[in-house]
Amino acid sequence: MSEAFIVGAVRTPVGRRKGALSGVHPADLGAHALRALLERAGADPGAVDDVYFGCVSQIGAQTGNVARTAWLSAGLPEHVPGTTIDRQCGSSQQAVHFAAQAVGSGAADLVVAGGVEVMSLVPIASPMTVGEQAGMGSPYAGDGWREHFGDQEVSQFRGAELIAEKWGVSRADMEEFALTSHQRALAAQADGAFDEEITPAFGLTADEGPRADTTLEKMAGLKTLTEDGRLTAAVSSQISDGAAALLIASEEAVRRHGLTPLARVHTMAVVGSDPIHMLTGPIPATEKVLDRAGLSIDDIDLVEINEAFASVVLAWQKEIGVAPERVNAFGGAIALGHPLGATGARLMTTLVHQLHRTQGRYGLQTMCEGGGMANATVLERL
Repeated sequence: MSEAFIVGAVRTPVGRRKGALSGVHPADLGAHALRALLERAGADPGAVDDVYFGCVSQIGAQTGNVARTAWLSAGLPEHVPGTTIDRQCGSSQQAVHFAAQAVGSGAADLVVAGGVEVMSLVPIASPMTVGEQAGMGSPYAGDGWREHFGDQEVSQFRGAELIAEKWGVSRADMEEFALTSHQRALAAQADGAFDEEITPAFGLTADEGPRADTTLEKMAGLKTLTEDGRLTAAVSSQISDGAAALLIASEEAVRRHGLTPLARVHTMAVVGSDPIHMLTGPIPATEKVLDRAGLSIDDIDLVEINEAFASVVLAWQKEIGVAPERVNAFGGAIALGHPLGATGARLMTTLVHQLHRTQGRYGLQTMCEGGGMANATVLERL
């Protein structure tokens, strides 16, 4: 296997639900990230072998293979193909994995990996809910599924509640974590920590999610999502709009095109986990990728784990034993937002740039995914 290098990483600002990016067509938002990526990397678009784009809710404006429609909407060469990936919330992290695997195997030299989601236009779970309303059935109504899992509720919200119960994560714990996420994101914005990774888009220059007026008192006054639960909107990731893209190159492509490696994809792993708890996958995924890399958690300088819910990250921290200051040091999805199919690429873009900014060597990214799965990636800064 040859090396796979990240030679470019860029993202749009993340827009709030019904915010500045809510009226942008998903293909246009993805196109904006693609153009910025190639311009910043100094890469010839015609030399790209393939485009892998994550998108979770593939319906309406986000169907028709948005990897392809975004590339063409950017006015980029028609001979370059594209494919759209759904590994739920990890879709664009999986896009990076597929790109690195293609480059590492010698099947490709230059691959774009990214993702897009405009949740203001296409709400979460739209393919399932619209399909059920149209009489197309439910993914959890088959005989085989019911044989193994019965007719119990299958949802990320229930999974996050079950995790809070199993790992003894209190509402107060989660609210403290959520407040820290906002504080870190606001501090990062004020310090210009995101400036190099963001390409302003459609009049938006900074992430809209972080809230300076968030307090523990305000969070304590919110209703829980279920009557006897611990979760509130304040400890959950924000509904968001955004796009991000990375350029993955072989050593030969780096040499031939005069590209500058930012990091190498050191090690990758993906796991399945309990589909009812659903969101516990980052624990075994982290253990697997570190073992495969021959590293310990103490070797990792920065961690980006998706803040789907505060309980997910707090349970992961308890199991992995990592110092909190190394985890989501610049805020996470609770503050910055979670545009589903774009989030994996957004996290990796942030990780690449912050490794350079802090001069760290190794970065770890992991995230929980619908259906009970998780990706994990170790990057090495170059």
